[in-house]
Amino acid sequence: MASIEDFLDTKISNVDGQVIAFFGVFDGHNGPGAAKYVKTNLFDNLVKQLESVADTKLAIAEAYKQTDQNWTEHNHSQVVKSGSGSTACTVILMADRLLVANVGDSRAVICRGGNAVALSIDHKPNRADERRWIEDIGGVLMCDHTWMVGDLVSSSANKWVAGAGRLSHAFGDTVLKPYVVGDPEIQKETIKEGDDFLVVASAGLWNVMSMKNAVSMVNSIPDATAAACKLTKEAHDRGSADNITCVVVRFNHYF
Repeated sequence: MASIEDFLDTKISNVDGQVIAFFGVFDGHNGPGAAKYVKTNLFDNLVKQLESVADTKLAIAEAYKQTDQNWTEHNHSQVVKSGSGSTACTVILMADRLLVANVGDSRAVICRGGNAVALSIDHKPNRADERRWIEDIGGVLMCDHTWMVGDLVSSSANKWVAGAGRLSHAFGDTVLKPYVVGDPEIQKETIKEGDDFLVVASAGLWNVMSMKNAVSMVNSIPDATAAACKLTKEAHDRGSADNITCVVVRFNHYF
C-alpha cells in the first residue's frame, strides 16, 4: 500500500464501577489524519459521555458527534485541504450487553449458532434510505465505477466541484458536509449461549471475503489474535487492494 490509513484500538475502562471493553476499527481515506484522530480520541470521549449520560446509546451518539466536530475544528485548514475522512466500527462490551456503532463500511459480524450475522450495515450512497435523505437535502449522487455522493454546484460549466465520496456516513469529509455525516447507526445486542465470537474489520477484508467465509475461518482457530492474523493474511492473498485491519473477540460464557 502507498500509505497506511487503517487504525484499530482496544481499551478496558471502569465506568461507575462497571468494567467496559472497547474495540474499534477505523479506515481512513484521503490520508490517515482523520482515522488517526478518531482512534486517539473517540473512546476517551465515549468514557466521558458514559460518566455523565445515563442512556448508553445517547452517550455513543454524542461521543461520535463530539469527535467529528473536534476533528474539524482542531484541524480546520488540514481538513479542508486534504478532505481526510474515516469510517468507524466500534464495539462496547458490558457484561452480556453488546453495543455496535458504525459509520462507513467497516463492519462487525457475530458468529451466532455457527452462522454469520451482520451487526452493522455499510453506509453506501446506493442504499435506498441513504440516497433518499441525501437527495432530500440537496445532495447529488453519481456513478463512476461505484456510487458516490457530492454537491453539484450550479455554474455555466455545471461542474462537479465539491468532490465526491463513496460513503454516505464518515468522520471528516468536511467538503462534503452536510451530505456525508458522522452520525452512527447503533445496534444493541444481548450475548447469548451460541454467540461464539465477533469479527470487526475494515473494507479491505470485506471487499474480498464474505461474512460466511470469515466466520468459517475463525471458527477453526481458538486463539483470537491468531484468527485475526489469519483473516488479514487471507484477504491479502486474495488480492485486496486496500489496507486490511481486523479484530476478533471471543466470548467466554458463564451461564
